[in-house]
Amino acid sequence: MQSIWNGAISFGLVSIPVKLANATVSHAVSFRQIHTEDGGRIRYRKVCELEEKEVPSSEIGKGFEDADGSIIPITEEDLASLPLPTTRTIDIVAFVESERIDPLQMGNAYYLMVNGAPAAKPYALLREALRRSERVAIAKFALRGRERLGMLRVVDEVIAMHTLHWPDEIRSPEEAAPETDVTVRDAELDLADALMDTLGDVDLDSLHDDYREAVEEMVTAKVEGREPAPEKEPAQGEGTVIDLMSALESSVREAKRSRGEGEGEDAGEKGGENGGESGGENREKGKDAEVTSLSSRRRTGTRATSSTGSGSGAKKKSAPARKKTAGGSGSGKSAASSSRGKSGSGRSSTAKKTASSGSGTKKTASSPTTKKKTASARKRSA
Repeated sequence: MQSIWNGAISFGLVSIPVKLANATVSHAVSFRQIHTEDGGRIRYRKVCELEEKEVPSSEIGKGFEDADGSIIPITEEDLASLPLPTTRTIDIVAFVESERIDPLQMGNAYYLMVNGAPAAKPYALLREALRRSERVAIAKFALRGRERLGMLRVVDEVIAMHTLHWPDEIRSPEEAAPETDVTVRDAELDLADALMDTLGDVDLDSLHDDYREAVEEMVTAKVEGREPAPEKEPAQGEGTVIDLMSALESSVREAKRSRGEGEGEDAGEKGGENGGESGGENREKGKDAEVTSLSSRRRTGTRATSSTGSGSGAKKKSAPARKKTAGGSGSGKSAASSSRGKSGSGRSSTAKKTASSGSGTKKTASSPTTKKKTASARKRSA
């Protein structure tokens, strides 16, 4: 592992010679700038403004620009002679609990390696002291032309150091807070908790850079002269207005489906078939008065409609009965409508006979012959 700095850790009167090495490595895909007309490489050249010619790196030094624009040369010897103990020393100033370090302060990570066999004993002493105290060390050191703040902690059998931003370099979070007041409802929090529980834990070692792999696949496809793999469906666009409750419910179902939990999928399908009843139940569980009231009104309306429908059906059923009764006095429609059953047909035939008999009686009473006979009987009697 290549070191980028040599110095010592100052631990009270104990000095531990160490080397500093990067603890992380970047695998980001880097691109070159080219001329789009002919594909030629675009390069940056370091040119001296006075001589107007390119200068090699070996002839390039440091300089401080004064307020009037003049440049004051600064050499490595000037920096090394600064009256600061941190120029070649990681000076430990305190030991604190790790919880006191805000992650916003943390910067680059480095490994501290022993520089020579004599440094192994004091190095192990500091390492074990940090491990047993369950604290971290706060130190000051100089690197790349400036004094920095650092945090030392134990990682396995190595002492790691994280650069820390100075407290006055951390911006106030109030500048980034939403400008409008937002009210989060209990039902939304319940669904968010359900989504968090469904997503669960993750093995950090299993995470990888999908973007880098996609770029490498695209480059490989271009080199081989084939078409790259089709693009995945893009995520929801920025600034899109969504129904938060529906989005949370869908997210929970998708998370369960991705984990192979059939119950979540079935519940989602049943919820869709029942017109969102499952969503209403979730809202009720969340004790959200507005959503609960809405669901209650919807369900009440459904029952009212059903009851109304049943009443209409009862009225419709009683209406044919009335028609059948009316048919007993001579209605032909009643006889036709009652032909579905034998008993209905029998009643219809009887009604017809009764109607015919009644009609015959009326005709006999009103016949002229009957009137003459009645008149003759009255004369004999007289």
